[in-house]
Amino acid sequence: MKFDREKTRKDIVIENTIFFAVPVLFILFWQLAGKLNLINGIIIPTPYKILEAFISLLTTGKWWNDFSASIRRVLLGFFYGTTAGIVIGVLSGLFSKFNKAIDGIFSILRPIPMIGLVPLMILWFGIGETSKVIVISVGTFWSVLLNTQAGLASTDRKLLEVAQILEKDNFTILRKIVFPSALPQIFTGVRIGVGNAWKSVVAAEMLAATKGIGHLIEYARELAQPAKMFVGILTIGIVGLLIDFLIRKLQKILIRWG
Repeated sequence: MKFDREKTRKDIVIENTIFFAVPVLFILFWQLAGKLNLINGIIIPTPYKILEAFISLLTTGKWWNDFSASIRRVLLGFFYGTTAGIVIGVLSGLFSKFNKAIDGIFSILRPIPMIGLVPLMILWFGIGETSKVIVISVGTFWSVLLNTQAGLASTDRKLLEVAQILEKDNFTILRKIVFPSALPQIFTGVRIGVGNAWKSVVAAEMLAATKGIGHLIEYARELAQPAKMFVGILTIGIVGLLIDFLIRKLQKILIRWG
């Protein structure tokens, strides 16, 4: 297999066809299996039943109310968590004393799962938006922080030595060498952070919320409505895919400019 050749238009078409064909075939097989009673429709509804549930939620406005509440929380928490992760990651990556100061505390806090923070945030900030946004921010923060630190640490030492020989100032070295080399890993952390943000908001909404995708899933479970549960789960997956797609596009643009 040759890894060094550029992709042709034919290669791109084939890859895109596979990307879309596999999910479509899976859905068709799923629908057929449900029709033939190969799967328990009470537990695993067919795609058609899920579509019917989605249309029902959409026409009543329930889906949009839940989705808009969740996406607002996710975007806010994701923004705060990503910003904090990049800022603290850059500071700890550039200044060893600052890294030593926070390393002990962060090493203790990092293993705590988000679901464990939800009751504490509710106790401190109530069941309003603040507690949910904080949980999402913390969930996003760790992946961005660790990948930012790793990205800065992976800078090619030879490039730094050449820059010092050429007597480049620190700002130029950071702008031209350190940050561009760290960008791919930072974006990896951001992409992981998107998934963590959705996990966090669902956990928070399942425990304390009157609307949101997590509340939709939990309420459907209580009423034994698996089709609506799947609507909520698929909403998270599809929206997460779209956000990840946008982040990858932004990554390509920034790396090209860098």
